[in-house]
Amino acid sequence: MCGIVGIVGFSPVNQQIYDALTVLQHRGQDAAGIMTQHEGGLYLRKDNGLVRDVFQQRHMVQLKGNVGIGHVRYPTAGCSSSDEAQPFYVNAPYGICLAHNGNLTNAEDLAAEVRGEDRRHINTGSDSEVLLNVFASELQKIGAQHASASDIFAALAAVYRRIRGGYAVIAMVLGHGVVGFRDPNGIRPLVIGTRESPRGREYMLASESVALDQSGFELLRDVEPGEAVYVDEQGRMHSQQCAPVTRHTPCIFEYVYFARPDSIIDNISVYKARLRMGELLAEKIRRERPQHDIDVVIPIPDTSRTSALQVAQLLGVKYREGFIKNRYIGRTFIMPGQEQRSKSVRSKLNAIDLEFRGKNVLLVDDSIVRGTTSAQIIEVAREAGARNVYFASAAPPVRHPNVYGIDMPAASELVAAARTEAEVARLIGADWLIYQDLDDLVRAVRHHDASVTEFDTSCFSGEYVTGDVTPEYLARLQAERSDLAKAQRSGSSVSRGSLKVVGGP
Repeated sequence: MCGIVGIVGFSPVNQQIYDALTVLQHRGQDAAGIMTQHEGGLYLRKDNGLVRDVFQQRHMVQLKGNVGIGHVRYPTAGCSSSDEAQPFYVNAPYGICLAHNGNLTNAEDLAAEVRGEDRRHINTGSDSEVLLNVFASELQKIGAQHASASDIFAALAAVYRRIRGGYAVIAMVLGHGVVGFRDPNGIRPLVIGTRESPRGREYMLASESVALDQSGFELLRDVEPGEAVYVDEQGRMHSQQCAPVTRHTPCIFEYVYFARPDSIIDNISVYKARLRMGELLAEKIRRERPQHDIDVVIPIPDTSRTSALQVAQLLGVKYREGFIKNRYIGRTFIMPGQEQRSKSVRSKLNAIDLEFRGKNVLLVDDSIVRGTTSAQIIEVAREAGARNVYFASAAPPVRHPNVYGIDMPAASELVAAARTEAEVARLIGADWLIYQDLDDLVRAVRHHDASVTEFDTSCFSGEYVTGDVTPEYLARLQAERSDLAKAQRSGSSVSRGSLKVVGGP
């Protein structure tokens, strides 16, 4: 999962992109990058690390211009390397840079096409660079000295015919403007906002609505599945449906975990969806354990707080903050290696003993993926003196890989894969374990004011909405995404081929 942003304004955008990336930091902590354009020149700064570490004042002052894009990244199939930090850039035609959130399911075949048929060079193993070259190739085929909005949409219609998977993309075309587009299923989120300035209307595209709020942009709407939105340098917005929509199926895990609670995605409040998750989870606990002996409900910070509060209220038991979180430790789920995830848990959370000692504690988390974090947290609770430790997940068992840009790895690394709830409970050390039902999760996220009626639930159900995910593809994904494979890649080097104007660590 990554975070992307693009702005077309009438004043310098470097600070606004920086601010937007800081509120999208939860979507990726591996690398960050900003590219701007000014008077025909491109200015780029990107590197591994958090936004606050990648960009110093000397870098910011060099990121000139009123148009720019930004990206925060965590690695899925790629390696944790600054060579794969985004935005990516190609110089023909016009000069194009691109930031991408998601995963192309046909990236391997596309890379062969780009090298063999499009005659373009690829520097990294990132599907984002492949996507950039597909777009550049299709735009070059148009052959216009200066591309019109219809030219850009024609190129993107061809891009849609070639690529598959879940994706949201923001690209900047030098001398033209910024374009954003979203996969035909709307799996990955993309919103557009606007604000008035003394010189005219400005626009921002971003992964989540919170990025708009940060800089005073008003949420205009979501980019529709299969739609492209183009904002030219004069501040005029153009849009066109470039691919037919068969099913609008946003990724349900955005609402479970990834998105910030103050975001609105596809007209659905993430916060309210999590409230409803807690309500339905509490109902299941009351059905299955009507004589429960829970003394206190404690959330595992931060994502599960909203659901846990509702669980406690409906069960009629105390809600307490039993864990104190070190704010300077990253999200363990999106750390690139199992060893790093394991080491971070105890430095990330510390228990308040008086909330645990002698009590039957229900820990509530948003989900359980590998189970390593859950097991360590349960161990911390026992060390703090809990009599019994129960565990509730606001999401169903994660039993299948996610192929659309979330680093849910090989099935062999998912604790619930091919295991019963009782077996998972024993593995993580819980006295009992309860999961949300999938039907209840869908019911919690669905909202009567939203047009969305179904979701991509592939990591829970194994049903892949794009219809092109085969057992062979999943086997290849397992080989690429396993922690062992990532560890082996981390020691390798790749040639650097991207433009870097703003230098120096």
